[in-house]
Amino acid sequence: MRIIRDYQYVEPEDRGATVAIGNFDGVHRGHLSVIELARQAAPDAPLGVMTFEPHPREFFAPDAPAFRLMSAEARAHRLEKVGVEKLYQLNFNQALSSLSPRDFAQQVIADGLGLAHVVVGADFCFGKGRAGTVEDLKAFGAEMGFGVSVAPLMEYSEDTVSSTAIRRALSEGRPRDAAAMLGHWHRIEGEVIGGEQRGRTMGFPTANQSIDGLHMPAFGVYAVLVDVLDGPHTGSYHGAASVGIRPMFDGDHPNIETFLFDFTGNLYGATLSVGLVDYLRPEMTFDGLDALMAQMQDDCDRARDILSQL
Repeated sequence: MRIIRDYQYVEPEDRGATVAIGNFDGVHRGHLSVIELARQAAPDAPLGVMTFEPHPREFFAPDAPAFRLMSAEARAHRLEKVGVEKLYQLNFNQALSSLSPRDFAQQVIADGLGLAHVVVGADFCFGKGRAGTVEDLKAFGAEMGFGVSVAPLMEYSEDTVSSTAIRRALSEGRPRDAAAMLGHWHRIEGEVIGGEQRGRTMGFPTANQSIDGLHMPAFGVYAVLVDVLDGPHTGSYHGAASVGIRPMFDGDHPNIETFLFDFTGNLYGATLSVGLVDYLRPEMTFDGLDALMAQMQDDCDRARDILSQL
């Protein structure tokens, strides 16, 4: 997959694509329906996605609490897996955010990227102040020479499938509901970093990852599916993971610590993708290490049982 970051400098081979437009945070089922409609709109054209980095919400409110379901790298990895050939990951800055809807259509879609067809969700807004509507985009497309298709919103239970609904499910400790909307397990992807190696001394060595900048799922212990994406231990594993601040040890900075079942080896520096399957229990404090270790063993036994049934 090619990644194009500047709409003003585009190689000839990166023009003429059919592109789904949006933020694609989580790459959920609603996003996938937009991408699939783009695939069907012009089967012979390159399949692309246009998205923005940083996320516009981060640009306009940089000090607000973290909300993203995935990093830009994880999003690109997921989009590549679903067959996207060209990722137009545009730098969202003051200049881009100031374009009127008409200027966005003309300068970015028509002239800059030279797109043949664009597909958006029914609630899509664009341009300065989010003033442009789907109907505006259709009119601009007819005038400027690009096609426009609109994907209907998707429902799940009583919710519209959206990144907001997925965040709510994760905050409430409902990873399976989140997965039903995503179309895949919610995954936390990142490099394994150094920790205090406390788990190793208790017989449960963990791989630690930062969750800075990401939406926080409910703190607690999860049954997880783990993909090691690079290095000598590349492969898929079952495990149990703790998300939170480790109150037993007076922690104050959230992270995720994952214990891989039946694994031996060094994972420092490797990239892990940890899929949250079931929420087992909230974070707790214990009367001592023996009680903690007994609970960890129980957590692992429950996780093994759950994962064996997938």
